[in-house]
Amino acid sequence: MTAFALVSGGHVGGWVWRETAARLRRAGSEAYPATLTGLGDRRHLAGPGTDLDTHIEDLVQLIDHTDDPALVLVGHCYGIYPAVGAADRRPERIARVVYLDAPLPQDGYSMFDQVREQMADAATRERMLGQAERAEDGWRVPPPSLEEWRRWGNVADVPAEELARLARLAAPHPLGTMTRPLRLSGAAAGLPASGIFCTAGGGMSTAALQRLIDSGDPRVQWLADPRMGFFDLATGHWPMLSAPGELADVLLRATAGEGQRLSAGATPRSGQVR
Repeated sequence: MTAFALVSGGHVGGWVWRETAARLRRAGSEAYPATLTGLGDRRHLAGPGTDLDTHIEDLVQLIDHTDDPALVLVGHCYGIYPAVGAADRRPERIARVVYLDAPLPQDGYSMFDQVREQMADAATRERMLGQAERAEDGWRVPPPSLEEWRRWGNVADVPAEELARLARLAAPHPLGTMTRPLRLSGAAAGLPASGIFCTAGGGMSTAALQRLIDSGDPRVQWLADPRMGFFDLATGHWPMLSAPGELADVLLRATAGEGQRLSAGATPRSGQVR
């Protein structure tokens, strides 16, 4: 039986995975939607000292308190930072890391560091970095309004009732989780991994990543490793709300080793199934 730990992105908790988790369970898998400190129904537990290490420890404790010998760790958006950090601390308990429409965390960099240095779109970069100035009491970033979700959240295909729920349940996000650098030992570097791109709205795609690899960018050459498989989902940034069934299917395929493989300095070559 495959077991998934599902780690959500900024402002949201484990509730966002409800439909996808249910579908994984119906397929015979186990699913553990994680709610990180300060988010979801744990929003009251955050404080000025809540940072990335807090969220990593949340996931380490989730891993340690399951009976499953190995978990597929799925990180969506910001959630990939604590996911990778937890995999680094418990590599022997992780079967695969799945990057769900997520960046590639780097040792010694915070999320804001990577936004500052690597995000090409200036308007989006400044908007994200400007969250620090909006932080209430200097440590918690207010959740987006419904209009801000519509404008900035790439909520393509999210039904109106789910979008309303997203705006209603979104919590202030602890600023320290975005400013604290990620520290990695390299213990999880050899784990199998998968990437899922949500392509609606002009997001990254497998083909675009191949072009980036072909450009020689040293930060992404490791993604041509044959243990990496990639999938494109034709939906917006919140597939667990817009396409929960399709997302569950792709997660199951990823655990089976499917996905498109990339080649260093060449064109993409097919994996088992696309």
